[in-house]
Amino acid sequence: MRPGANPTQRAEWRLRNDAAAERVRSGERPMKLRLGTRRSLMAMTQSGLVADALTARTGHEVELVGVTTEGDVSKADLAQIGGTGVFVSALREKVLSGEVDFAVHSLKDLPTLPAEGITLAAVPLRDDPRDALCGTAKLADLPRGARIGTGSPRRMALLRGLRHDVDVVPIRGNADTRLRKMTDGEFDAIVLAFSGLVRIDRVEAVSEVFDPAQMLPAPGQGALAVECRADRTDLTEILATLDDPASRAAVTAERALLAGLEAGCSAPVGAYAALEDRTLHLIGVVAGYDGERQVRLSKSGHPETAERLGRDLAAQMIAEGADQLMGERTS
Repeated sequence: MRPGANPTQRAEWRLRNDAAAERVRSGERPMKLRLGTRRSLMAMTQSGLVADALTARTGHEVELVGVTTEGDVSKADLAQIGGTGVFVSALREKVLSGEVDFAVHSLKDLPTLPAEGITLAAVPLRDDPRDALCGTAKLADLPRGARIGTGSPRRMALLRGLRHDVDVVPIRGNADTRLRKMTDGEFDAIVLAFSGLVRIDRVEAVSEVFDPAQMLPAPGQGALAVECRADRTDLTEILATLDDPASRAAVTAERALLAGLEAGCSAPVGAYAALEDRTLHLIGVVAGYDGERQVRLSKSGHPETAERLGRDLAAQMIAEGADQLMGERTS
């Protein structure tokens, strides 16, 4: 499966959003909007892309406002500090207080429960959702006992399932910090989201891009979330010009699976949905600590039923014992 829609569906999306953008341009004077974003290079880069796209489509000027989140300052592993929402809460507080007009998040960081007063105004066209191995060799060619760093319990479990003879250990820090630790010899390889490496122009560090059949990505990986206050109807129409229905349907199904499993973004859960020939295909996996025991199932349906598709697949996975695997120690 490939993320996104076919050319006909993409053309239909462009026509709808071009029309919406024209209504915005013709109906309002240009405004200066404040976009809240984390301060990391990756966050600032992806937020800058959103800002540029919004200005190009609507004529509104966008200013980036850097915000420090709990996840940025904590030295603990994500699982220890709660994982879910640690990169999101501070940005949402700025949106609700009016200090910024809207915020951009990596969608995989969003809690599955809705936030009061906040609406998901747009899911822009999704980038490549796959994971990438950074180092000098592919996973199969690493020596026994090689140290692989990752901050994700999902990646830890799935890596152990692929290579039980390597040492998978936790790592913190932004992408550049993690890459530096590898270069300094602290790790033989690290695993990061491929789309993030593309955004910060560090693709040269990649030795292998994993096929989703090997390592299902995190729900929402590669996608961005554009949020604003729910009562800002003027702003929701502006931001909606960035929305990609195929990407929204895919991440809705993936996040519904995560919600149905009652798991957070730090749980050992992978999901990948893609739209092909007007049918949404969803694959989900829950892995045990050793990675060898997995519940992996798939289901397909109409994109308009994305939420139900994810919930139904979660119920099937729980019936197969997925909830028991999630309760294991994962680091």
